[in-house]
Amino acid sequence: MTSTWFNKANRFLKCAAVLVAHFAFVADAAAQDVTYRSENDAVTVAGRFVAFDGENVSVASDAGLITFRADGMTCEGTNCPDLERYVAALRLVGAARMGDLLLPALIDVYARDNGLNVREDVQGFHLLRSDGTIAFEISIAIEPQDQAFSKFANHSADALLSMRELRDSELAIAADAGLGPLNLARNARILALDALVPVVSATSNVRSISMADLTAELAGTGGQFEVHLQADTEGQIQGFEDRFMRPFGLQLADPSTSHEDLDSLLPAVAQGANGLSLVPFGATQNTQPLALNGPCGLQAEARFLTMKTEDYPLTFPMFIYLPQRRQHPQVVDFLDWLRSPSAQLVIRRAGFVDLAAVPIPLANQGERLANAITNAGTEVPLVELQRMVRVLSPRVRMSSTFRFEPGSTRLDGQSRSNVMQLAQAIRDGRFGGRELMLVGFSDGRGPAAANRDLSSARAEAVLRDLSRALGGSFPANVQVETEAFGEALPMACDDTIWGQQTNRRVELWVRDAP
Repeated sequence: MTSTWFNKANRFLKCAAVLVAHFAFVADAAAQDVTYRSENDAVTVAGRFVAFDGENVSVASDAGLITFRADGMTCEGTNCPDLERYVAALRLVGAARMGDLLLPALIDVYARDNGLNVREDVQGFHLLRSDGTIAFEISIAIEPQDQAFSKFANHSADALLSMRELRDSELAIAADAGLGPLNLARNARILALDALVPVVSATSNVRSISMADLTAELAGTGGQFEVHLQADTEGQIQGFEDRFMRPFGLQLADPSTSHEDLDSLLPAVAQGANGLSLVPFGATQNTQPLALNGPCGLQAEARFLTMKTEDYPLTFPMFIYLPQRRQHPQVVDFLDWLRSPSAQLVIRRAGFVDLAAVPIPLANQGERLANAITNAGTEVPLVELQRMVRVLSPRVRMSSTFRFEPGSTRLDGQSRSNVMQLAQAIRDGRFGGRELMLVGFSDGRGPAAANRDLSSARAEAVLRDLSRALGGSFPANVQVETEAFGEALPMACDDTIWGQQTNRRVELWVRDAP
């Protein structure tokens, strides 16, 4: 059976179930959890019950995921749910850094904001109404990245908690399993931001490292450091390898010393003579964090603002991957609440970087402007730098920054989320009576005039994406325009792909309308 035939058959069966057509798909009921039948057995669907969204039932059958209207269907089997008394449930699976550290705090505050009480037991979180009845249930299964994805792909979980973007092979598996295109912004939601930080011994004189040297050490070809890594159950190191090593023909070597957890890794690095590791932001403890440097003199350090703006290149979004199917209204409400100011506050207090845009006045960007002057080539004259300052000085930069996938005009995962977050803020009236300017910048390769044109095109692309997210038009009290300055304000050296990628960006600047 070819995959093409299977996909066509799967799509046909889904249409048949949704339309209640005169087509009977009968699976081996003895090996299934439930069997749904329409009147006169015109449609029969057997499989494992997956979800109910208030109107439609989803069943994982031998032919894939089938979703159909519950009206007019009867269920047979010991696992048939009582749809009249159905309690909305959200089954999460994945990273401990999300499931153990962040989600429980978010669930508690969501319940408080909605007048619910929380009862936790081994089965998960039960959100209770004042009369004691259950309004919503959330379960969290902590699993290593690969096992968590497998559970998600076979419909044993409703959402995947992932510390890295899914690979192309995983996206293909998910699509074949009926989960839909998981690289779309509505399916790949970003909950918060985290980062990896290179660290060395607290007694080391080393304060920075180039990306080339860092990847060489991790590939086993550097030789300057003894590499310490923990078992990568979270997938963050996989994400680093996917982004900064595999595209250049490199892969992780077995570390000099491996550790089961950070509790053993961090003391070993801190007390050793030449240890090196990559650890999550906020978990550096007594080690010495290293900045990322380049030959042009620019450095990037892991700080709250540099992660929020994605100017620190080892920033990694924390994803909640959702299948492309209708969710129960209670689940939708919880997922929408995760973008709220209340949720963003919880994320910050938990030690992660939230998605809310914060202002960065030009007066606080003296280092950026000094670097712009220092690194300006002969094609960026003083008059252009002066024009940039004149345009930006009446405005305040917001931390929302938009970057693109390598070699593409498509926004990267974090930036797609930033567009959705900005669109929601505009809808909520948080930018009413203000002028928004999308300002494009480029790397320094090639002629300055061409780079200015490229940065202008990127700013226009973000404007189009934002307009689409708002349904095709902006509110009358919000003005949005674009501007471009090409290579005039570099954030990183152009000697590496990641440096060029950092410099190709669109920033958001705002001011009150006159």
